[in-house]
Amino acid sequence: MDIKAVKFRENGFYGQPFAFGGEEGAEKFDPNIRYRGSLQNYLIDTGDEVILVDTGLPAGTPEEKPDETSPAYTGRDICSYMEALSKLGYTPDSVTKILLTHKHADHSGELRSFPNAKIYVNADEITADELAGIDNIVPVHFTDGAYYNFPESQKITEKVTFIKAKGHTNGNSIVIVEDGGLFYMLHGDITYVDEALYENKLSVVFEDKAAARETLDRVREFIRNHPTVYCGTHTPQGYENLEAKRVMDLDNPVETVFEEYDFSDNESSGKYVCSVCGYVYDPAEHDGVAFSDLPDDFVCPRCKQPKAKFNRA
Repeated sequence: MDIKAVKFRENGFYGQPFAFGGEEGAEKFDPNIRYRGSLQNYLIDTGDEVILVDTGLPAGTPEEKPDETSPAYTGRDICSYMEALSKLGYTPDSVTKILLTHKHADHSGELRSFPNAKIYVNADEITADELAGIDNIVPVHFTDGAYYNFPESQKITEKVTFIKAKGHTNGNSIVIVEDGGLFYMLHGDITYVDEALYENKLSVVFEDKAAARETLDRVREFIRNHPTVYCGTHTPQGYENLEAKRVMDLDNPVETVFEEYDFSDNESSGKYVCSVCGYVYDPAEHDGVAFSDLPDDFVCPRCKQPKAKFNRA
């Protein structure tokens, strides 16, 4: 078994209000504290087949240009997702299965590049706009019962389990891989940064807050009872944990390295990108209406996050 990170953005950040403020309110936290951000998804090579966990941003998604008020920033391009996959030595034809943690475009962006793979999606998520027109989707109904303290699961292959984890979205899921006595938890956005896992904080992004709290509680309980390598999508801690085979100890957090971002680059294309789901607002596609002229109650057409969650591109 070989688990690899597919890395395609780096040097991003997630402000403490964004990463911690889901229950107590963003105003309770310090916007000047920025945790390191990145974007990567994961690949599982079992020796018999190649399984992807999520498929990055769509090719051509513009980079964001954050400022001091930006709550979150996904980072600078290293390369496209498909280029990152190629660098690891894999082609679309080599991929047999894709496990989608949830619908947002930074997780589902290149699904259409894998027409021959089976795409496993929580059945509660298959009507999402991001998945429209994709024919090779396998709806997952989680019929294999409990996986330890998680009530609903689906065995994908030997030692790879897909787990229902509602909250961040209503169809959110996580993947756990068992290998060498360790449990590798490959997740989308249970937390954006590991500090939120240690501090037991929900991010401000969820479709069902009560379910997100229940899922985080179950994740923390699992980690306390099993040697778990916690591999997130939005922080370099995800692939650092993977590469070090670092077992999470909730009572002894890894020392935080804060992001110190240089905001001096102010050039902008006029486009704006949702920092949560990757939706691009292009004035040219909206009768020339500038983003700044949109009403204050404008929300992302895809993920319904408010205007403040967008960054310049």
